[in-house]
Amino acid sequence: MRIVKIVALVLLVCFVGIQFMPTELNQSDVVPKTDFLLINNPPENISTLLQESCYDCHSNNTDYPWYNKIQPTAWFLENHIADGKEVLNFNEWDAYSNRRKNSKLKSIIGQVEDDEMPLSSYALIHKNAKLSKSEKILIIDYMKNLKENLK
Repeated sequence: MRIVKIVALVLLVCFVGIQFMPTELNQSDVVPKTDFLLINNPPENISTLLQESCYDCHSNNTDYPWYNKIQPTAWFLENHIADGKEVLNFNEWDAYSNRRKNSKLKSIIGQVEDDEMPLSSYALIHKNAKLSKSEKILIIDYMKNLKENLK
C-alpha cells in the first residue's frame, strides 16, 4: 500500500509540475491580406461555417477552449493545430499557387464528403463545428465553384 501512495504522490507532483510548462498559443489580432475569406469573399453562411468548423485548426488564430489551460491537453492541442496549419492555413490562402489552391480545394471537397473534416473529436466538443448534410453540400458546392474558377 505504501508503494501505491508513493507512486500516486509522484504522479501528482509531476501533474502539478507540468502545469507550469508554457505552450505557444496560436493567436493573432491581424487578419492577413492573404486570408481565404478576404480573397474569395464567400457568402456569410459559408464564411460562418468555415470559421466555426475549420479556422481553429487551419488559421493563425485559434479560439481556445477552457481545457487548453490543462497540461498535457494543451500540448496535444498545440501539436494538433500545428499539424492542421501545415496541411492548410486559410490565412495564407492567396500565397498559395493556383496549382496548390486547386489541390487544397480538391482535398477540402473530398474530406468534407467523406466526413473526415472537421475531425469527429473536434466536433464532439465543439457542437457548432459539426456539419449537417445541407451545410456539407453548401461548402462542397462553394469549393467546387472556386475550383472551376481557378482553371
